[in-house]
Amino acid sequence: MTLIPKLESARLILRQWHDEDLAEFAAMSADPQVMRYFPAPLSRVEAAALIGRVRGHFNEYGYGLWALERKDTGAFIGMTGLLNVNFDAPFAPAVEIGWRLARRHWGLGFASEAAWTCLRCAFAQLRLEQVVSFTTESNLASQKVMQAIGMQQDLDGSFDHPKLAADDPLRRHVLYRIDRAHWQDTLHG
Repeated sequence: MTLIPKLESARLILRQWHDEDLAEFAAMSADPQVMRYFPAPLSRVEAAALIGRVRGHFNEYGYGLWALERKDTGAFIGMTGLLNVNFDAPFAPAVEIGWRLARRHWGLGFASEAAWTCLRCAFAQLRLEQVVSFTTESNLASQKVMQAIGMQQDLDGSFDHPKLAADDPLRRHVLYRIDRAHWQDTLHG
């Protein structure tokens, strides 16, 4: 296992987490708009615990959710990265790509740029065969990012997220996939 501490794109640095990131991350994770497709906003303690789990994932696998920093301002704007799916699902075991950005950085293409950078890492550095992504059916913005980075919806892959209650309106999820060959085609297409 080799730690991948940092990735870069044209406008972003994807880096390890700093203790100073907690204040911005906690504020972002407490924003009801940012968290509307998650079970609930996070408290500061819950946000700190999530950073701890992310650091643990990096220590175990060499990759995880990188903190996102704008090159032009140095501002922390969210996270994007790769995680092992940690629940029982028909498509698991799998590596998931995910993102979460502070609201003031939405609509600027940062999520797609960071996600594309993570896919490059997944396929060129980690040599993964496939990456998945999933979200609740109503999260059209994340689905647009998935499509923008070349992922295809698995029309037979929709599932009920096992960590959400049976009556939770967010329980039904759509599944997207991309494999290394398709990713390479998008580079040359």
